[in-house]
Amino acid sequence: MINLDIAFVFQLVNFLVLVLLLNVFLYKPIRKQLADRAAQINGAKQKSAEVDREVQEKLASYEARMREIRAGAADERGALKKEAQQQEAAILDKARAEATASLSAIKAKVAQEAEEARRLLTSSAETLSAEICEKVLGRSL
Repeated sequence: MINLDIAFVFQLVNFLVLVLLLNVFLYKPIRKQLADRAAQINGAKQKSAEVDREVQEKLASYEARMREIRAGAADERGALKKEAQQQEAAILDKARAEATASLSAIKAKVAQEAEEARRLLTSSAETLSAEICEKVLGRSL
């Protein structure tokens, strides 16, 4: 029996030494590697979350800036359109004034030419009627 007790104690000591050696040389390095990997994964997740947050902020900033630019462009387009309409109105008013002045000048010239034609026709009619009367009456007046 003593032999069995010594063999049992020897096997127990051998088992404890083996567990101690496995713990020191196998389990601790594996746990350390697993802990390091978990730390790297957590760090990468945090960095990814931070990058994602920065991207979302930059995207929101970009969209806000685009809205501002579009609003500014719409305002500028409206101002340019209003200015163009004012210029168009000014050009049309000037063209109307020139057309009115030109039409008045043409009417005055036509009236003057008509008056000259009337005078010329009146004097020609008097001369012609005198000639006709002379020929019809056969004598000079």
